[in-house]
Amino acid sequence: MQTRALPLTVLACALALSACKPVAPAAAPAAPTEAKAAPAAAPAASSADDNLNAVLWMQRSVEYRAATETVYRAAADKLDTALKQPNWDALVPDERGNPVKGLKPAVVMDVDETVLDNSPYQARLVRDGKEYDEVTWDAWVAEKKAKPLPGVVDFAKAAQAKGITILYLSNRAVHLKEATLANLRSAGLPVADDQVFLGLGTVVEGCEQNGSEKNCRRLLAGRQYRVLMQFGDQLGDFVQVVANTPEGRDALLQQYHDWFGERWWMLPNPSYGSWEAMTFNNDFSQPRETRRQAKRAALDLAP
Repeated sequence: MQTRALPLTVLACALALSACKPVAPAAAPAAPTEAKAAPAAAPAASSADDNLNAVLWMQRSVEYRAATETVYRAAADKLDTALKQPNWDALVPDERGNPVKGLKPAVVMDVDETVLDNSPYQARLVRDGKEYDEVTWDAWVAEKKAKPLPGVVDFAKAAQAKGITILYLSNRAVHLKEATLANLRSAGLPVADDQVFLGLGTVVEGCEQNGSEKNCRRLLAGRQYRVLMQFGDQLGDFVQVVANTPEGRDALLQQYHDWFGERWWMLPNPSYGSWEAMTFNNDFSQPRETRRQAKRAALDLAP
């Protein structure tokens, strides 16, 4: 789930993913045709980046590929069980506003780092010494170059063959819908129609969205479908995180512990997420080094 936004109850910063393209600086005058152009300056050496190992692991390790394939193969083996049990539902009771009986089956999937791999975008940030921002993110989405995670296409096609609709519930903003659907299709993912994308900004009647939380959109999905499974790389992809604190997150994990590996399926993502923001009080307005110090202070040194 590619976003740095968090619940308004714990985060006062605005959600990323909704900006226009940057204005390019004016081009320098061309050198006279008779003059020999000066050689391009070598790029500045990258400074130390917290994300280097995480992104490198996601791109180069067979362990990451094995992990995602393991999740999707195990989930595929559970599809028949979920289909046969009429009361099987992957929405928490607070997000199920209607009976599931008679509803068509669906699977709810986050997009970023759950279905599509955006590690090239993260790699560019590492290379350039930059951090996530709306402009560069929108430009990356517009490229439509994200590849599918290992195992996801086989799972999605297996679900489709059983009459299960794939819903893409993403914190990509609604203005990125067309580019996202095009990328999903080119990656081999089933897209039933344009309505299967539930992006950030989707209006849900009778429900007021809190920041980037997905509870309203899950409620919307539940009005039309019996949700057999949910897939994500963040806790908030499955249930509303009211307090993004260690205690609040631990409580949710314990409450729904038995749902993981049955109705909920978590993908590994060490490169970004609310788990990181939790360590510096969800305050991205702090200088990068201040946030880094808070993360170092959160390390368990087993004293």
